Amino acid sequence: MYFLVLFAPVALVLEVTHSDPILTFVFATIALIPFAKLIGDSTEHLATHYGTSTASLLNVTFGNAAEIIISIVALSAGLVTLVKASIIGSIIGNLLLIFGLSLFVGGLRQKEQFFNKENTGYQASMLFLAIIGLAIPTMLAINLLRPTTEGSLAEVQRNIQLVSDVLASVLLGVYIASIMFTFVTHKHLFAIPSMEMEGEKRQKTTNGDNKIYKEIDRPDFSWSKKKCILLLGASVIGVVLVSEVLVSTIEVAIKDFGVSEIFVGAIIVGVVGNAAEHSSAIMFARKGQLDLSIGIAAGSGTQIAIFVVPILVIAGILLNKPFSLVFTVYELAVVFLSAIILNLIAHDGKSNWFEGIMLTSVYFMIAVGFFFIK
Repeated sequence: MYFLVLFAPVALVLEVTHSDPILTFVFATIALIPFAKLIGDSTEHLATHYGTSTASLLNVTFGNAAEIIISIVALSAGLVTLVKASIIGSIIGNLLLIFGLSLFVGGLRQKEQFFNKENTGYQASMLFLAIIGLAIPTMLAINLLRPTTEGSLAEVQRNIQLVSDVLASVLLGVYIASIMFTFVTHKHLFAIPSMEMEGEKRQKTTNGDNKIYKEIDRPDFSWSKKKCILLLGASVIGVVLVSEVLVSTIEVAIKDFGVSEIFVGAIIVGVVGNAAEHSSAIMFARKGQLDLSIGIAAGSGTQIAIFVVPILVIAGILLNKPFSLVFTVYELAVVFLSAIILNLIAHDGKSNWFEGIMLTSVYFMIAVGFFFIK
């Protein structure tokens, strides 16, 4: 995947020479994938130089760095609709598409897989909490805070923004509390049990009387601390530069492709920013490490809802580009339905390939709906 970084200088050259915007958009989109993977890999290797708590904090801090950077660049350009759609797209992409593909790929190798249902239930609960936080400003904007006169419109907008700011603060507070809960006070609920057998680390997953032992692949070496920091810094700079190119061409691309800003944000930008994590989740599922796969897919979707969203609200305040938590009814509905089907499929702590097909099918049905939104 690293070889795709070659698309970055090409995208920058195309932008500087004012070449075809569509070609520039495509190259910039592809170039974001290796940078996002580099951020993830650099963080993972850097974490090996520290203790468990610090390593976990590094992972949750930089896990969604690419999405945050892309969204802030788009927000600074005034593409608020695209940013909101990309948030929804990232959430459903992780919960439905990637989780679904992970269950499918893992199910092809094993008839039935088992995983930590407490972790999945926790992720679903956090997601429902985030949906409530997103739904309140939307319902107020639609039903309760309608302007009666032209002069009251500004007041209504201020009230909605104030509600959004307060709820974003609450979500951020819950996110901080969740870090303490998962990594400090109740980390035993989310740890993947392991045991040593013949000098190797093996994973032990228990569900009732079923015990499955799976090898845990560990890298034979880790990058040096200096290399990790340099690559992490270079990757962040690369994402910033390529995001600028992507945002500068996205309006032309939308017009030429004949699709809406919501579709591009939800399906294209929402998936590209998480591409590296997607490949890792599927890879772990293929190796039988479904708990790790779920941690990446469902965990990333939840983190976007309760961490990335508040960060963007704060960024909007700093950039003087107000970012409210008012979404379309369709956007809220698809996240709500995604959380429900995730909970229904994962509540028993076991899975098979057909459940992966169901989740993936739901994602494509939702994508079709986004396509017809103009």
